[in-house]
Amino acid sequence: MSSDFKLGTLCVQAGWSPKKGEPRVLPIYQSTTFKYDTSEQMARMFDLEESGYFYTRLQNPTNDAVAAKITALEGGVAGMLTSSGQAANFYALFNICQAGDHFVTATSIYGGTYNLFSVTMKKLGIECTFVDQNASEEELNKAFRSNTKAVFGETLSNPGVMVLDIEKFARVAHAHGVPLIIDNTFPTPINCRPFEWGADIVTHSTTKYMDGHATAVGGCIVDSGNFDWDAYADKYPGLCTPDESYHGLTYTKAFGKGAYITKATAQLMRDLGSIQAPENAFLLNIGLETLHLRMPQHCKNAQTAAEWLGKNDKIAWVSYPGLKSSPSYELGQKYLPNGSCGVLCFGLKGGREESIKFMDSLKLIAIVTHVADARSCVLHPASHTHRQLTDEQLKEAGIAPDLIRFSVGIENVEDIIADLEQALKSV
Repeated sequence: MSSDFKLGTLCVQAGWSPKKGEPRVLPIYQSTTFKYDTSEQMARMFDLEESGYFYTRLQNPTNDAVAAKITALEGGVAGMLTSSGQAANFYALFNICQAGDHFVTATSIYGGTYNLFSVTMKKLGIECTFVDQNASEEELNKAFRSNTKAVFGETLSNPGVMVLDIEKFARVAHAHGVPLIIDNTFPTPINCRPFEWGADIVTHSTTKYMDGHATAVGGCIVDSGNFDWDAYADKYPGLCTPDESYHGLTYTKAFGKGAYITKATAQLMRDLGSIQAPENAFLLNIGLETLHLRMPQHCKNAQTAAEWLGKNDKIAWVSYPGLKSSPSYELGQKYLPNGSCGVLCFGLKGGREESIKFMDSLKLIAIVTHVADARSCVLHPASHTHRQLTDEQLKEAGIAPDLIRFSVGIENVEDIIADLEQALKSV
């Protein structure tokens, strides 16, 4: 589908264009294998000389249609689905990093990603340097090494909902000849398209707003096609030198702007296998069809709830980019003029214990280890998602002990506020 269409049209129709007599709705290709008439046909696909389907671990028509839709929404050239957002972030970096390499990342990121970078990838011989996303360009430059291969950040940090200065990070990354990878889960391409601000690769936990209904775990990687890998061929031999596992094929020469995603599919998905199930991709596609309708409602409700909380005398602080009191307000107006997301954070006077008592008193709003779906929910990161971090690491990640992550759903906002009000009476 033409990229000239508006985002709402792409949400509904991109990725799947049925021909005469084909299903109007994207079907679930619930098959592990695909038939061919000759051995030669299959062989050419195994050598990456022809595109097609032969085994769902590598490619599946349902998955590819949904990846194409997300790619269109982000304005990229190629994309792939993964089994989760964690897999997407891992693949996005591991596709260009190997043992002995290094990357730079903003400190204010999701706790699971922090652990992936600081513990698991370190075991693979890949090190990272965490930097304050509000640091000056001069300070950011000091984090780079001769073996640095990428820079990573989140458009909106989870859970602190702080806005990343994408242009600043892109300038610094490109000055050192490396790509900027952005996790765009919270705003989605409805509210921010990082490629327009200089990012090179975007990741998503599609589990969140894209699915929108807490039905299916998944992830996605989208490549802008803008980073010139061959200009830094010595840094990226995996893309720019022959791959002996494919008879000496060189990805950048064989696939041009599709090199990065082709390598991620042909190597990482082949060997590590974190595929998204076709049925999950089908459910994700249904969610995407209403993404452009749901995101404005999430943002409207969150703004109303944030303003209400900010006026309550039992609330110590509120963090939401739409509030003028937020340190991220100006960056939010720049990168997210139409709204950020439905997630906000706040703390109660009295600290951690009072916050937990308040959460336990909620009725409509549920305590769940999830965020960013149609239903309102809360979480206490210091006790839940980030409990593996030390107090010092929590501080570095911008997470206060009393921080409550509040994912505002699309219910009637008056009912949401009434629940907050009755729970606050218990503290």
